[in-house]
Amino acid sequence: MQLILPSLIESRIGQLSRPLALQWPGGRAGAADAPVCLKVNDTQQLKWLVSGHIGTLADAYVGGDLEIEGNLREAVEIAAELAGDPVGLGRVHPCAQLLQHLRSRWLHRPHRDAEQVRFHYDLSDEFFALWLDPLRVYSCAYYERNDMTLAQAQEAKLEHICRKLQLEPGQLFLDIGAGWGGLLLWAAEHHGVHAMGITLSRHQHAHVNRLIDEKGLRDRVTMRLLDYRDLPPVARFDRIASVGMFEHVGSAQLDGYFGRLQRLLKPGGLLLNHGITAGGVDNHQLGAGLGDFIDKHIFPGGELVHVSRVARSLSACGLELLDAENLRPHYARTLWAWSSALENQLDRARELTSNATVRAYRLYLAGCAVAFERGWISIHQLLASRPTGVMNNTPLRGAQSDYPFNRRHIYAAEPS
Repeated sequence: MQLILPSLIESRIGQLSRPLALQWPGGRAGAADAPVCLKVNDTQQLKWLVSGHIGTLADAYVGGDLEIEGNLREAVEIAAELAGDPVGLGRVHPCAQLLQHLRSRWLHRPHRDAEQVRFHYDLSDEFFALWLDPLRVYSCAYYERNDMTLAQAQEAKLEHICRKLQLEPGQLFLDIGAGWGGLLLWAAEHHGVHAMGITLSRHQHAHVNRLIDEKGLRDRVTMRLLDYRDLPPVARFDRIASVGMFEHVGSAQLDGYFGRLQRLLKPGGLLLNHGITAGGVDNHQLGAGLGDFIDKHIFPGGELVHVSRVARSLSACGLELLDAENLRPHYARTLWAWSSALENQLDRARELTSNATVRAYRLYLAGCAVAFERGWISIHQLLASRPTGVMNNTPLRGAQSDYPFNRRHIYAAEPS
């Protein structure tokens, strides 16, 4: 194998549409003047490059066994070529679906979900602030106009959600997985709702409560450290939003999740679920080791399901799907904006976290941008209602919600 490996590497690099240089102890391959050079300290990594197991190479970069010299965007584009078809490689075989279901149930017990959420979101508020917008909206922006900055696009996204939900003064609004409070506070300040946010992140809980007091909104806004499963299942909210949260729910818990949201929503009320979805119908993560890398270094326990599975689940739980919007190109652009902001603050980011963490996030942000561009993963906003008449989780004939069944209310005016 050692004798034929250099020729395999040369062949693999020669198949790429972009030039790549590669160095390892005792050898090198590719064009010397290539804009990207990979320096491998452990020759064991070479077989992963030849086989396209990019997740293992990414893990080696985080651990310091591989160095990337040159343009990061070029590097992740090359990695995407080497990966081949992560959607196909990540497909769950029917025989393994039961095992995957059992694993999902085990991973998403309440105490495990809390641990997994805190692993990511409680890393460092200051670190996230380096590359997020001023409101710290950690989800897909909405580039309503091509010339928008990230901050403007995030405000447009918040307003886009509020318009879809037709928020009005006095309504009781629930934000599940409220993050650093962007949507929660926007809805209260711009639309006059009485708002409750919940999160499992201690850092986010403390941050939002400080903002509530600073803005004088304590009489209308609350933020609680709470699992959605611990909310009393009483129909009391006029509107519910879940943005960037249901990726943490787990495929085995989807019916329980939408069932709980249906019970929390008043008859006639509206629910907006905004989250990343799988590019393949039978995937729960990407193949080529990419899903494993994200699970280890970024989002432990994260699972993706196809939008068709999401629509089926919410419908089975007595919710009527009213509108579906694919925001995939918007998320690619959002991620590139985050990636660029982080690249401009690498030294400070290392001070706030660690070199290994910064390496992981460099690959995560740029790599996910490419994944969205190529359609390996997607993102959807699904708007649903709890019909006013429901029997045995089935909407009755003629049941109505507060939805006009057109989109004029979304596009009627510019964001305030």
